Amino acid sequence: MSAYADLRELGVSASARSTSFDANLELLRRSVDPATARRAAVLILFGNLDDKPADFRTAGVPEELDVLLVERAATLNDHPGQVAFPGGSVDAVDSGPEAAALREAQEETGLDPDGVVVLGTLPEVGLPVSNFLVTPVLGWWDRPTPVDVVDYGESASVFRVPVADLLNPENRRTAVMSHGRNKHRSPAFLVNGVLVWGFTGIILSGVLEELGWTLPWDENREIVPDL
Repeated sequence: MSAYADLRELGVSASARSTSFDANLELLRRSVDPATARRAAVLILFGNLDDKPADFRTAGVPEELDVLLVERAATLNDHPGQVAFPGGSVDAVDSGPEAAALREAQEETGLDPDGVVVLGTLPEVGLPVSNFLVTPVLGWWDRPTPVDVVDYGESASVFRVPVADLLNPENRRTAVMSHGRNKHRSPAFLVNGVLVWGFTGIILSGVLEELGWTLPWDENREIVPDL
């Protein structure tokens, strides 16, 4: 199958599930109380690679795709400086998480939502730090439009990362966070000079794994994120 067919199949199957396909995602889903959590949505937007080719190439890795990411402004109160998918709260004006993800992506990156095909949604994922239940919306960028930072008070940069570079074993890391005597380990990616970790790294890793695209990598290569 093509990469697009893989994504479309994941969108259909994931939308039908009541639980997450990844253990880390399922733990996050159970980390907040649905009765009190606020709803949010993020857009996981894949599309045909732009004019910047992937650095990494090997058999079995889709070389023609990229994914859209946003580096949050360092001045924000929540998750400053972290790399994230475009997204935010589901507001009263939104018909649902899909509409919220597209609206937020447009507000953050300037993309034209009419060029995005929604392939499905993943089961809600908990974000305990801010008490959100987040719906990841899987999208295909059918008609890409230019993207850039719309509000520097919200975002430091907007960029597209080749999926092949995310899959490069040399770019994979395990992020390690210490909370007292406990250590929390989660998948991370070191690309574009930035570290993709935490909530976004967990979702991205789970999606790529479910798609069957990942390559063996050394999970003992640890990195401590700057906070």
